[in-house]
Amino acid sequence: MARTTHRTVTVELGGRSVDVPQGGLYDRFRMATDLDVVAADPRVSGVDFFRELPKVHVDSPIGPTWSPNFYYRISTARLTMIAPTRAIRSRLPRELDPLELTPGLGLVSVMFFRYDVCDIDFYTEAAVGIAVKPARHGGLGVVDLLSGLKNDHLHSYVLSLPVTTDIAQVRGHDGYGFPKWMTDIDVDIDDRRATAHVANDDGATDVAFTAPTPRQRAHASGERVASLTSYTRIDGAWHSTLSQTNVLATGTSLLPRGIDLRLGAGRVSDDIRSLQPIKTIQLDVMTEGQNALHMPVPTSVRSAAGVTR
Repeated sequence: MARTTHRTVTVELGGRSVDVPQGGLYDRFRMATDLDVVAADPRVSGVDFFRELPKVHVDSPIGPTWSPNFYYRISTARLTMIAPTRAIRSRLPRELDPLELTPGLGLVSVMFFRYDVCDIDFYTEAAVGIAVKPARHGGLGVVDLLSGLKNDHLHSYVLSLPVTTDIAQVRGHDGYGFPKWMTDIDVDIDDRRATAHVANDDGATDVAFTAPTPRQRAHASGERVASLTSYTRIDGAWHSTLSQTNVLATGTSLLPRGIDLRLGAGRVSDDIRSLQPIKTIQLDVMTEGQNALHMPVPTSVRSAAGVTR
């Protein structure tokens, strides 16, 4: 299983006690990680991306912290599917509008993440998300849609975001407003295959996934930086969270073959089923990347009646 069995220490985070690996990056640096220490880790190919993105000390719902949260070695797999707009709207807050491929068809995604080296130590994660129009966007043209599909700058609303560690759950739920809970998640991604297994509360299968990895293309650090803006509510107010990914090796398959996505019983499977996905149109696998996850900031969104909130 993905959960660590190493010794842990208890730390306070936003008034809650969480366990983190003893001697890990969080235990040693509390988010203000020494980049020279990370650069010496053989799993990390470099830290230039982070040297050009200095951290700031900010107040947050989990107390004072350093932002962004740096992820020094990550790998991800993402399935993009078309689904009926009707089903998508049933799961979206009324203030948000789905991004449509064509009238009546929107875009949803299922993602799996492996964070090998990061400020809050190793964990894995899964997500079910809906592609949405940027908040308060007056209209969306073909250029905007194509840019989103290429993962240059996506906007999303997340339905499920289970993780494998205490600190990831508390920071994600209390600090960012994401629907996070803890469960066992195995994610393995290399240049041959991407696999994932998400367990439900009983230890049985919630979601299982496997697919051949698309041929990878290497990128120099900083050559391709993708952005994702996610919308959440914190204490009843809308916030946006910016995530920046430094893509180092990635590949894409359109209308991919050989994908096996099995839905079992659990919260993730329930969310996928509720969206009524019709077909997988794209598989993206990043075998190596880095990420900077900024703390959320207040934002205004347009309600169904056209009033900003």
